[in-house]
Amino acid sequence: MDIQVRGDHIEVTKALQSYVEKKIRRLEKFFDAPPEGKVSVTLWVQRGLHRVEVMFQVHGVLFRAEEKSEDMYASIDLVVDKLEQQLTRYKAKVNKRFREQGLRTRIRQRADNSAYALAAAAADTEEELSEDLAEVVRVKRFPMKPMDVQEAILQMDLLGHDFFVFVNAETNETNVVYKRNAGSYGLIQPS
Repeated sequence: MDIQVRGDHIEVTKALQSYVEKKIRRLEKFFDAPPEGKVSVTLWVQRGLHRVEVMFQVHGVLFRAEEKSEDMYASIDLVVDKLEQQLTRYKAKVNKRFREQGLRTRIRQRADNSAYALAAAAADTEEELSEDLAEVVRVKRFPMKPMDVQEAILQMDLLGHDFFVFVNAETNETNVVYKRNAGSYGLIQPS
């Protein structure tokens, strides 16, 4: 596992580097193959809070988590716990779909094809917008690969978001799935 640790407004000491690597390696038990590319870990201090962000890709699915606390080591522990929950939830959903459909290869193909859409949903949910002015403070661009509605719902739930934008494989149009208050899901399609 190739772990890249970088600091933003903080020096990454050998002890901090070692601690991050030790904690991230705990996630290896969830992989049947190592992550593609690097595991990116960013540490920074902002307004007295120590933030940690971790991103990596497994089977074409992007996993991302961010946590903050008053202690950098506590933030690292929290972000690894959050990633363990994401990986556990992802594996449970994939296994459930495998049991229901009996098509393991189909699930792996969809997971591989959905990495770009997952990257879109991993956008930072804590973006701040000015209430006085409707000012756009952050713009994200990403390629989207087609997927079916069920895969989009899986990606949305995996990220813990309330909505997910994707290209519908059946219609080749941009669609949005979202969580309804009753716990069910909705689909928005262009008319």
